Amino acid sequence: MARTRLDTLFTEIRGCTLCAPHLPLGPRPTLRGRSTARLLIISQAPGTKVHETGLSFNDRSGDRLRDWLGIDRETFYDEKRVAVLPMGMCYPGRFAKGGDRPPRPECAPLWHERILAVLPRLELTLLVGSYAIDYYLADKTKRTMRETVAAYEEYLPRFLVLPHPSWRTMNFERDNPWFAKRLLPETKRLVKALL
Repeated sequence: MARTRLDTLFTEIRGCTLCAPHLPLGPRPTLRGRSTARLLIISQAPGTKVHETGLSFNDRSGDRLRDWLGIDRETFYDEKRVAVLPMGMCYPGRFAKGGDRPPRPECAPLWHERILAVLPRLELTLLVGSYAIDYYLADKTKRTMRETVAAYEEYLPRFLVLPHPSWRTMNFERDNPWFAKRLLPETKRLVKALL
């Protein structure tokens, strides 16, 4: 029953054209999961490579995220265990001065609650990047992203917060040695216990 509801919902989402006028490459909603998934990764929005391939985190940030989680591609893409849900399902385009635009604001309020309702076995949700963290933690966030991530234990066992694994966070890792010493080992431990 849950699988049928999920398949129906995913088909509806993949056919969504609500934001089409705002999407430079057109709509291509990208998400993954099965009703048996125990780990959910909520991220920001697909980049161009993900838009082209239709495969979530199929880029260098995905390689980095898998390294942070301590899992290989095969495990990461096993929808029966891992679901991936962006804040915006489609590639939002780039700013004229560079960098991707934020996820479309219509997407998460329209779809997330319905998706979560058909993923009943979730035990841990990774909030990856500021858009996911701010949306799901709202007034529970700290003054800065760094402070929120450093306070990760406050959000467990439901949520685990991580910065987005783009090249921009290399400075974050360098400037915050506790991230590699404390948070990444804990992340790997929690993920291994689920998968």
